[in-house]
Amino acid sequence: MKSLLRRLLASSSLAAIALSACLALPTAAAPINVSDASRATLLDAREALRKKDRARLAGAVAQLGPQDPLAMWAAYWELGNRLPEAGQAELEVFYARWPGTYVEDRLRNDWLLELGKRRDWANFRVEFPRFRMNDDREVTCYALLTRHLDGEDVRAPARESWFAQREADDGCTLLAQTLYEAGQFKPADAWRKARLSIEANRKTAARNAVALVDADAAAAVGDLYDQPQRYLALGGGNGKKGGKGAGTARRASAEDATAQQLAALALVRLAASDPAAAADAMDSRWAAKLAPTTAAWVWAGIGRQAAQKLDGGASTYYQHAQTAARSTDPELSDETLAWGVRAALRANDGAGRWQQVVQGVGAMSAAEQRDPTWIYWKARALQALSADSQDSAALVAQSRELLKSIASPLHFYGKLALEDLGQPLTLPARPPVPSTEEKRATSDNAGLQRALALIAIGLRNEGVREWNYSLRGMNDRELLAAAQLACERGVWDRCINTSERTREQVDMAQRFPTPYREDVVANARESGLDPAFVYGLIRQESRFITDARSGVGASGLMQIMPATAKWTARKLGLSYTQAQIDNPEMNLRLGTGYLRLLLDSFEDSKPLATAAYNAGPGRPRKWREGPVLDAAAWAENIPFNETRDYVKKVLSNSTDYAALMSGKPQSLRARLGDSVGPRVAPLAPAEKELP
Repeated sequence: MKSLLRRLLASSSLAAIALSACLALPTAAAPINVSDASRATLLDAREALRKKDRARLAGAVAQLGPQDPLAMWAAYWELGNRLPEAGQAELEVFYARWPGTYVEDRLRNDWLLELGKRRDWANFRVEFPRFRMNDDREVTCYALLTRHLDGEDVRAPARESWFAQREADDGCTLLAQTLYEAGQFKPADAWRKARLSIEANRKTAARNAVALVDADAAAAVGDLYDQPQRYLALGGGNGKKGGKGAGTARRASAEDATAQQLAALALVRLAASDPAAAADAMDSRWAAKLAPTTAAWVWAGIGRQAAQKLDGGASTYYQHAQTAARSTDPELSDETLAWGVRAALRANDGAGRWQQVVQGVGAMSAAEQRDPTWIYWKARALQALSADSQDSAALVAQSRELLKSIASPLHFYGKLALEDLGQPLTLPARPPVPSTEEKRATSDNAGLQRALALIAIGLRNEGVREWNYSLRGMNDRELLAAAQLACERGVWDRCINTSERTREQVDMAQRFPTPYREDVVANARESGLDPAFVYGLIRQESRFITDARSGVGASGLMQIMPATAKWTARKLGLSYTQAQIDNPEMNLRLGTGYLRLLLDSFEDSKPLATAAYNAGPGRPRKWREGPVLDAAAWAENIPFNETRDYVKKVLSNSTDYAALMSGKPQSLRARLGDSVGPRVAPLAPAEKELP
């Protein structure tokens, strides 16, 4: 072992990170003060990693002393950058140098992926049991493959992991290929995976799944994905011509079955751009040619696409799916069923198809049925159905029990359930503040202190990962103390997210802090806004990170786009330069001013204005067209997942902030309003200019 370590340490690439495999990791964790030199070196290492400059990265690692508390990150980047050439012994040295840390376990994750790509199952079997986070789906697929190779029956978890796979990664694809060749995955599994992939707009994953069944058919997936209408017009893959005899008949039958499956994929792909055209194709030709289960899936797929476009015919398409299925189970995805429920809420000119809501929720997976969203809407459906039922009292009682099961002031549908039950929205009692001993234990947590140091020097992504890793296994009291530490340091996103992890001891003031209170209240009132509404929006937008940047370029506390900031400043008559966008005072002035303009444009509707703040005003103007809907049903039907979640959370946040700031019970319903529907008066010219 000593000779091995000596050889390893002699290499220039490893000497910088393994001066001694036996150095003890410091256990004390007083606040970490990073020197200017160390900060510059670490940031230089991060930049070298981005540019894949190996020499520069190794040099930066060498400059950091072995006792530098953040040196492990540079070492992680350096070794991770050359993993394809690394050996197991090098990894063991790294693990010994920084045991129990985030970077040790994250590097193990990266190494497990590398071992899987190498098909080095011997070392994979040794490494995987030591992987603490175990949060990588591709690694999970590799692990399931090793269990299969060891003779275990892993079909059920393997099927679940493969179906959940989003991208066509090596691990899950290899697992599927291996189990298919072993006869544990069947053609029906492959076609289901292809369907899920088409629904999710993932061409490569769909092609890989079809290739398990038929290599020639896989070649057609690109055509049906890119030009589905043309593919269907040319015959929809009617199969190959065969000779005569029983063998030929069997081949023809298989080819016909494959052609049906490919046509089904093409029809759902066509529905993504034109649901009506896909429905016409089903009515005119394909409904009669497809097997009942396949036809039901296609109709549901058309319904899903129509529902996402807020097409009034969506609910009818779902009814066609139910009729086509007869007694078979088309095994629809939870997302497809969810859009069926949403379509049913909009059906009958907004009056709803409540039986379809109940059926849609009942067809979901057991886990999805436990989601408060669907418990709430099932309860509403049963309440609506009770009016014309001989079992009215039983349905009403069942509805109330469902509402009671989710009633809570802590989330959107829990709040609505409380109000539907006639109960006030009161906040939970505040738990005792962390004791001196609890705070000391948190302050002694090396991972939390490293996380705060990383965030302080501008490595927020790395700091957040380190922080979250350090929270694993904490109980409520420890989480409250950790959240308090983040609050005291002004790291508001970690304060909020950590406090939200508690289950029994809920500190709402900690979960909903009010930094910049004087400026927020002053700007809100100047713009004629409820400060609680502004706080609810900021909490969702930036978690009070003043220099936050979104992927599309939004900036600051209120996450304003540069063009919107410039337009709003001109509209408000403010002297403004782009360099001011992150300034909290200017950002608040622009953000509240813009929010006020949105409310004016949307007749003071908070759901519409909130959706406009997230997705731009043009989209909610379209989304409000159609029937007049219950405001909660309208919010649930927002086509963009991000915006739908955003609207619900901002309004729920605002209700909590109002309760905290006023000390009085509040109403989420009052913020939602009664209904959302088409605009009555035409848009004014100024409103059309809103960016």
